[in-house]
Amino acid sequence: MHPALLGFLGLALLGALHAQDSIPVQTNFQQDKLTGRWYSIGLASNSNWFKEKKHLMKMCTTVISSTADGNLEVTSTYPKGDQCEKRNSLYTKTEQLGRFSYTSPRWGSKHDIRVVETNYEEYALVATQISKSTGSSTMVLLYSRTKELSPERLERFTQFSREQGLMDEDILILPQTDKCMADAA
Repeated sequence: MHPALLGFLGLALLGALHAQDSIPVQTNFQQDKLTGRWYSIGLASNSNWFKEKKHLMKMCTTVISSTADGNLEVTSTYPKGDQCEKRNSLYTKTEQLGRFSYTSPRWGSKHDIRVVETNYEEYALVATQISKSTGSSTMVLLYSRTKELSPERLERFTQFSREQGLMDEDILILPQTDKCMADAA
């Protein structure tokens, strides 16, 4: 491989690693307060699957519970066509409170998940760096305890997503739906 290209790839990798380290984690994170039912209000991502499916996405519910060994069991229920689909994920705790890892059994992708900011009773902002053999992507989720959030919280989600390098077309406030909301409890 050409030395200049190798140098460029090295710098790009260092930049990506630095960007990943610059994503903050909630100060004094309290995992027990994050548990319970949340609504996914906003989703932002620069991944190809998001660009392809964005027009089909609707609000979903997510239930977070702690496991006996301190990890998080995350169950999301979302409308898919005429069905309600559930997806279970186990977020493994790391040495840093508020930071978790997850490996997708289906896709083999590795996820570095950070609870960036939350007040536990109203909203939570979560950033995920996703790495797989075909490249990496960024995802930002905005959770709410209710189906609606203040314009200030929505703006904070948009602003934070932009700070992560996401463009306006990568940011979506999910349309509300009543479908699959009762199934998530």
